[in-house]
Amino acid sequence: MSGAATSALSSAAAPPASAGARGVSRRVLPGFHITLGFSVLYLSLIVLIPLSALVFKTFGMSWDQFWVAVTSPRVMASYRLTFGASLIAALVNLVFGLLVAWVLVRYKFPGKRIIDALVDLPFALPTAVAGISLTALLAGNGWIGQFLEPLGIKLAFTPAGVVIALIFIGLPFVVRTVQPVLEDTEKELEEAATSLGATRLQTFTKVILPSIMPALLTGFAMAFARAIGEYGSVIFIAGNMPMISEITPLIIIGKLEQYDYAGATAVALVMLVLSFVLLLVINGLQGWKRRRSEATQ
Repeated sequence: MSGAATSALSSAAAPPASAGARGVSRRVLPGFHITLGFSVLYLSLIVLIPLSALVFKTFGMSWDQFWVAVTSPRVMASYRLTFGASLIAALVNLVFGLLVAWVLVRYKFPGKRIIDALVDLPFALPTAVAGISLTALLAGNGWIGQFLEPLGIKLAFTPAGVVIALIFIGLPFVVRTVQPVLEDTEKELEEAATSLGATRLQTFTKVILPSIMPALLTGFAMAFARAIGEYGSVIFIAGNMPMISEITPLIIIGKLEQYDYAGATAVALVMLVLSFVLLLVINGLQGWKRRRSEATQ
């Protein structure tokens, strides 16, 4: 084949230059408007419509009825337990989730794959099974509780048991969020810091921690949000004693069983608003940390 024929075939196979000038690009998914329409429809069916029904049902109450429903002593005690235990559990998972992710990424040891798989166990295990298992371990006649109660340490059927259950179900969120970021962290930066005389603590706080902080905050937010709405694994180990170990989701279930739908939606709306505000604050801190890290680079 002559050079002229080859050039002609190449010109015919190449896309016209005017297409690039018009900004036309081929995409795997359909156009923006179709994709956006399906996304809004899906979010409306799954999220917006149920939440709007919750708000409209609550608006059927007068302000006095709403205030009495959401500020009764029993409900306030459940708020303190639910949000307090969720915050403590998320903070514990923030520390130990980072440690677990660090060990899985930085070290090689026998059984590493098994431990890595066990991290996802709370995802696959039904929450009710988790609650029953923890109760069997920590109760007064359980494998662990029988040694703790003679020492005056009671975990099952107390707020401490609620925190333990929430730690169990929230740990994978931190580990799986931080683990890929640690894997992508450049070890050359750590070696450079060490060569310049930095201690291990300085290397961690000045080099490693800033790079993984957005992932840590994301894992913390996910673990905290999951803990707030947790029900199945908590009701078995909590004991569900009013004013002591009764969580807010159980209050909502109790009102529904009593056909107090307006009261149930009122308490649920308070939880929704508080959770949304806390998540906004955490996401704001995450965005601020990311912008600060980009500015210092």
